[in-house]
Amino acid sequence: MKPLNVTDMNFDNEVYNSDKPVLVDFWAKWCGPCRMMAPVLEEFAEEYSDRIKVVKLDVDENPMIASQYRIMSIPTLGVFVNGELVDKVIGFMPKEQLEYRLSRYLNAEV
Repeated sequence: MKPLNVTDMNFDNEVYNSDKPVLVDFWAKWCGPCRMMAPVLEEFAEEYSDRIKVVKLDVDENPMIASQYRIMSIPTLGVFVNGELVDKVIGFMPKEQLEYRLSRYLNAEV
């Protein structure tokens, strides 16, 4: 299960209106660490799809959302719960570290 690509146009529907926590990968095609993060996120999305929704937002193609959340460094992973940005992780992170960092959202009842 690949992470869904979201845009400035469908961000509200896919992220704010989600019935479970959403992990948003703010990335760009030219970003090396972003490309390293992609397979980690795919594996993560596959494993936890029942508990968290994983989406990707290309910051070059969707500047409105990126600037709204002041994304200065990529990759940045934003965690949204009930439409609110509740956590931010900046930079590459191995899957085990990501699981640990996001464990409270994976195990939480929303």
